[in-house]
Amino acid sequence: MTMSQRQLRVGELVRHALSDVLMRGDVHGLAMPGHLITVPEVRMSPDLKVATVLVMPLGGGDPQGAVKALAGSRRELKAQLAKRVELKFLPDLRFIVDTRFDDDDRINSLLSDPEVRKDIEDDREDEA
Repeated sequence: MTMSQRQLRVGELVRHALSDVLMRGDVHGLAMPGHLITVPEVRMSPDLKVATVLVMPLGGGDPQGAVKALAGSRRELKAQLAKRVELKFLPDLRFIVDTRFDDDDRINSLLSDPEVRKDIEDDREDEA
């Protein structure tokens, strides 16, 4: 699914604002002291009313615990977001774990498998 320029622009705006809120520790009800959370991407719905926030705790923290804590602080996060971004409608925030790094590791391990490596090399020889 490709996103429009507007979705990408608003998603990046929301991502920066949420990252700022989490970095500064402006959310008092967030029960995650000492844990750093990164927000690599925010995906906006086509109507810009739902923001799916991909999060990952740094340093090997509990990703599901981070999502649960963020979801529990959704109201205050949205209030902090309202102070930082100017949008006609403030999007509803939904948090999910960013698994792209795990997927990359899995793909790299598959590509380094001797059987797969052999198939790749065979395909290269057939093309030449």
